[in-house]
This record gives sequence, structure tokens and C-alpha cells, in this order.
Amino acid sequence: MTDDPFVIHRNLLFTVAYEMLGSAADAEDVLQESWLRWDGADQSDVRDPRAYLVRIVTRQALNHLRAISRRRETYVGEWLPEPLLTSPDVADDVELAESVSIAMLTVLETLGHTERAVFVLREVFDVPYDEIASAVDKTPAAVRQIAHRAKEHVAARRPRVNVERAEQEAVVARFVAAVNSGDLQGLMDVLAPDVVSVADGGGVVRGAARRPIVGADKISRYLLGGLAKLGMPFEARPTWVNGHPAIRGEVDGALAGAICFEIEGGRITRIFSIANPHKLGRLDVEAELAR
Repeated sequence: MTDDPFVIHRNLLFTVAYEMLGSAADAEDVLQESWLRWDGADQSDVRDPRAYLVRIVTRQALNHLRAISRRRETYVGEWLPEPLLTSPDVADDVELAESVSIAMLTVLETLGHTERAVFVLREVFDVPYDEIASAVDKTPAAVRQIAHRAKEHVAARRPRVNVERAEQEAVVARFVAAVNSGDLQGLMDVLAPDVVSVADGGGVVRGAARRPIVGADKISRYLLGGLAKLGMPFEARPTWVNGHPAIRGEVDGALAGAICFEIEGGRITRIFSIANPHKLGRLDVEAELAR
């Protein structure tokens, strides 16, 4: 039924779950569980279907977060969010693009479960405090305090740097050109001196560093040296991931990973490389996000 509120709001509900979990696969699980609860509810009593559905999804996502915490703790190497192929149009909604960026989702991993839910619902989706309170089983006063703490926590780790879309695309294009041509100096020139590279190979991808690498020289030599040892052709292709210009990496024509960036002052300050094959399933079909 196309007039079913769950169908109408599905993109919003997926976005809420994804921002809370950092995983499209887990978000889909949450949506399935939420649909069962929605389907079994007395919908005639629901005055605001959107708010009701967001509440269901939030509760299910919180339950899911608690269930997967141990899995995250035993993860081999660095854990990064699951990347999503997105349309360039997502970047037109600056707040949405910022909220789903790999950089932001990585920061949200440092929040407690309830703090993360409150931050996402309040700062991203502008949900009223009383509705958030109902979703997380807290009082509105407590939610206000949690929201304040979470906002300060995120701001301290994610300073707002407004980078124009054209500049982002230009910097990524320079990175692509340097990698594809093996230009060491060109690669170092596009990286900030204190750039940090974080890779997620899930413990199953050879060559994926298990700890962050710091410095333009180290990262450039590590990256180009690793590609030289592949024994197969590698190509970096520009694409859009999580609302920002990014790279799709292909080895011998097959998808090998996604590379996302933080950019400041015309240079790359942070690199996020996701190569875990279990996290690459959403890079061929555009995700439909909404808020």
C-alpha cells in the first residue's frame, strides 16, 4: 500500500536507524523489526504516524546497539561505518550531508547509546524533546541535559569547517590523479602535513593498516607502495559516498573499497578507507536518504 505511513516515511526511518548504527545492514534489520511492530499495532489510535514510527525505530535501534556492542569491541583493527553510495543531490541538504558523513558517524561512535539517539533525533531531525523522551524512556528535562552534553562532545571532536562543494571535488580529483599516475609528490601536495589515515579491512583484507597512519610522507609511501605490490591494476574513480565526494577503488575492475575524506584549506586532513568486503554492498545502488 503506497499510502501506508511506513512506506511513505521509509527513507526517513532508514536514515534515522543508519545514523544511530553506522551500518546499513543493521539499519535494514531494525526496519524489519519496526515494521512487524507497526503492522501489529492498532493504527487507528496513532495520531502522528511519523512520530510514532520514529519512536519505534529509535527503540529498536537502541536495542540493536546494545546487542552489537560486543561485536564492535572484538572487531579486528579499526571499525568504520558502512559506506553508502549517494546522489550528489544529498550534498544540497548541507545538514543531512554532514550528519551522514563518515567523519560524523565515526564521532558518533564515541557517544553512549542514549546520547547518540538523543543527538541524532534532536540535532539532525529536530524531534521535540518530549517525543525524544518517549523514545528513549527519559524525562524531557533529562533529554535536554543529554542533548547538551552530546552536542558539546561532538563539537569538541568535529569542529565545523565549511568547505565548498567545488573545492571538495577539486581536492578529490587531485588525489585521484596522483594515485592513478603513481605521482608521489602530487599525492603529498594534496595531503595536509599532519593528515591521518584510518583503514577498515575487518581483519580480512591484506594491506589494510590495523592502526591509523599519521603524516603525508608516511601515508603517501604506504599507499603507493601497497598499490605497487598488488600485482593487478588499481584504479581510483571519483564517486559520491555519504553525501560527499569520495573514491571508489577497483582492483582489476572489481570493487575493492571506498575512500572518504575530511578536507580543510584545500588539503586532505583525514582519510577513511573502508575495504572490509562485508561493508561494500551499498556502493552499487544509490541509497535514498531523507530527514
